[in-house]
Amino acid sequence: MGRVALAVVGGIAAFAIAAALIGFAAGHYTNATTTVTRTGGSAPAASAGPSNLSPSVQAGAHDFVLFACSQCHGAQGRGGVSPAVPALTSAGKTLTVAQLRTIIDHGLGASANPKQPYMPVWGEVMSNTQVTDLVAYIRAGLPNDPNAQPVHVPYDEAPAVAGAALYQRYGCINCHGPSGLGGIPNPLSHDKVIPPLSGGGFHHDFPTDKAIADVIRSGSVIGKAPIVSMPHWGGILTDAQIADLIAYLKTLK
Repeated sequence: MGRVALAVVGGIAAFAIAAALIGFAAGHYTNATTTVTRTGGSAPAASAGPSNLSPSVQAGAHDFVLFACSQCHGAQGRGGVSPAVPALTSAGKTLTVAQLRTIIDHGLGASANPKQPYMPVWGEVMSNTQVTDLVAYIRAGLPNDPNAQPVHVPYDEAPAVAGAALYQRYGCINCHGPSGLGGIPNPLSHDKVIPPLSGGGFHHDFPTDKAIADVIRSGSVIGKAPIVSMPHWGGILTDAQIADLIAYLKTLK
């Protein structure tokens, strides 16, 4: 994006592909290849309640949703979202605390194929406490906390309304800020921050719906950690969801 790395999720997935490394290191790719559909359902609830979990694991369960990890790795890391993104159910046993922290902080690789999501760099977005809690949650086996649920997407309302919910559900807000105002640090990037999704600069760099849709699908690898890069959403978001996100962005300043 010129410089404007549209980390719609910045996903950004959020944790979008601890995928490849966990797939390689743990050898655990999910066999389920459920197609992402335009529905707004919540993750299924299990019987275990939050009172059974430690405070750190509880916080990690919420971080897993907040940073859109569940949108790529599935509810409770069970996979089934994309064949390119593995389940995380064995990660807590096969990867050490240090390995998990490295994956989260530094991301993983890049792909020229926009339908192959890659792990974004979270080191400049997540706090040390959030990373610690997320690792604790994974190491605990990703137990269910029924209060940690993705934002509901009201697909029966206006596209911009659905887009506003998608903006939160897929973690765009974590990198681009509320109402696309930006300002999240990205020290080694040209602008030193993750760019906003509103204002004259954004509209200059992305003057058409197609330009916005293209960068959402393809992402932007602008460097290695600690530069925060835009993950590929082409293999996760449907065309209809991307259109709803664009409708929302067009309501901003």
